[in-house]
Amino acid sequence: VPSSSFTKKEFKDDVFLDRLKEVDYIILAGFLWLIPKYLIKAFPNKIINIHPALLPKYGGKGMYGSNVHKAVVANNEEESGITIHYVNKHYDEGNIIFQASTQLFPSDSFEDVAAKIHVLEQKHFPLVIEQLLN
Repeated sequence: VPSSSFTKKEFKDDVFLDRLKEVDYIILAGFLWLIPKYLIKAFPNKIINIHPALLPKYGGKGMYGSNVHKAVVANNEEESGITIHYVNKHYDEGNIIFQASTQLFPSDSFEDVAAKIHVLEQKHFPLVIEQLLN
């Protein structure tokens, strides 16, 4: 159900949950908002997100997209990757479902890192979700 079809009030109400009662999983793709506790409680270990780093490194509020890649480059990391994880009440702290990594080189820019991460996301995210659904 597209979130744009809800008003702010409905998103906070049982109306939202009622419309989701037949949902098995909620699959996010780099979702940036903190998921409300009532939604996490209604869907324990059923909300999944992907993060563009190897958690627990480079996670938390504000750590998304190029912010992550810039931090990885600034810290001269030798690898980075993706983490597919369950969502809990904290940013990027849910149980890890899957991780994949890629080698980094000292000459890599944050754009180079982003491109490598994008390849991992495209390769692994659909497969991991398919495995969970089956």
